[in-house]
Amino acid sequence: MAALTCLVVGVSAPLLTLEKMYFFENTVSLLSTIKGLYLQQEWFLFYVIAIFSLCIPAIKIASLVLITNMQFEKGSFLDKTLQIIETFGKWSMLDVFVVALLLVSVKLGVLAKVDVHYGLYVFASSVLLTMGISFWIHKLSK
Repeated sequence: MAALTCLVVGVSAPLLTLEKMYFFENTVSLLSTIKGLYLQQEWFLFYVIAIFSLCIPAIKIASLVLITNMQFEKGSFLDKTLQIIETFGKWSMLDVFVVALLLVSVKLGVLAKVDVHYGLYVFASSVLLTMGISFWIHKLSK
C-alpha cells in the first residue's frame, strides 16, 4: 500500500521547477509531462514515458498484491508472473534516470536553474519499495 500511495503521489506531485533567465518558470509533474507530450504529438516519448512510468509500476504493484494474497505454487501462473515482474521491474527506473539526466543537463547551463521537488523523491521511493518487495517475495518463493 505504501508503494501504491507513493506512486500516485509521485506521479501527480511536482517533480521539478525549471527557471530560465530569471523570468520564465515552469513546474512539471510526471502527469503534466505525459499530457504535454500527448498534446505536442510526441508519440514515441509519450508511449515510452507513459508505459514505463504509469503502466508497468501499476501492473507490478497489482501483481504483487495478487501474489501475496493467493496461494503460491512453483510453476504456477503466479510464479511466472513473479519472474516477469523481476525482469521488467528494473525498467521502471527508466523514467527516474531520464529525470536525472534532465537535471544534469540543465544544471550545466548558465542561464537555467532547476529546483527539485518532493514528487521526484516520492516517485523514486515508490519504485524502490516495489523493487524491494518483489525481491523479497521472489526470495520467499524459493
